[in-house]
Amino acid sequence: MAKQNASDSAATSVESLIRHISSEYDVLSKQLKIIARYVEEHKDHIGLDGVQHVAQQCSVQPSAVVRFAKHFGYSGYSEMQAIFRAGISKQLAPSRTYQSRIRDIIASDKGGSHHLSSTDIASEFLTGSLAGMQELKNSIGTPNFKKAVDLLAASDCIWIAASRRSFPVAAYLDYALQHTDKRIGLVTGIGGMQQGQMRSVRKDDVMIAISFSPYAEETVSVAKLAVERGAKLIAMTDSQMSPLAKLAKTTLIVQDNSTFGFRSLTSTMSMAQSLFIALAYTLELPYKSSSASNAGSSDTN
Repeated sequence: MAKQNASDSAATSVESLIRHISSEYDVLSKQLKIIARYVEEHKDHIGLDGVQHVAQQCSVQPSAVVRFAKHFGYSGYSEMQAIFRAGISKQLAPSRTYQSRIRDIIASDKGGSHHLSSTDIASEFLTGSLAGMQELKNSIGTPNFKKAVDLLAASDCIWIAASRRSFPVAAYLDYALQHTDKRIGLVTGIGGMQQGQMRSVRKDDVMIAISFSPYAEETVSVAKLAVERGAKLIAMTDSQMSPLAKLAKTTLIVQDNSTFGFRSLTSTMSMAQSLFIALAYTLELPYKSSSASNAGSSDTN
């Protein structure tokens, strides 16, 4: 039988492949789920990475990577890889260089012979944050961001839900969105009363839910309740395969870099700030220079 190119069931663009993977994620085996997340999170690199490298990063056999490609309609890894090569310029992004360097630093310190100073550690952390910001800048032009702004602009009431590491981002959005004329609700979960707060959610309200792997159960639970009550969900998360993305009207993907196992909030906070500024521009909120405000005003910083 002659070898075929991508079949009718195989995606012909990165975006459509990610959507296909996301739609079938729940029924994939554990190994294929690991590969799925790796493909999404490293889509700017797959065009250059061989099957052996992908298998090593996913801690699976190369045959599992080939099986993954075939599951989504390709003849093998090479045929799937070809659709990633259209964006080859992105594969030389700062994040790729950064990730390689941080792996080398960690590997060199396994024997304890390489000691980083406090300044070295801070420098690596900031470099990782800069790389993440560059990735965010490259991806911000998707229709999802505009859809999120449009949903916020059209709603009279906006709810914000986040827990643990993501809570500072929710607190910032609560502060910023109070500068609009919309009703704003921050789901804090204090005293375990988030279920009670959800009784105030109405049809056509909008909720911004923020959570990253391994995903806070309380945030996912609150998002489900909001959707059940007719609210429209904006997910700020790290994957189209996250439980929040499956509930959302639109999903804002943010993947902060990890330095020595510690994930920053730099890109996530920048996404939140960008979302508010874009909304403020859409609503034509009046600008008031901070230098013109009263020195004794409590609404500063």
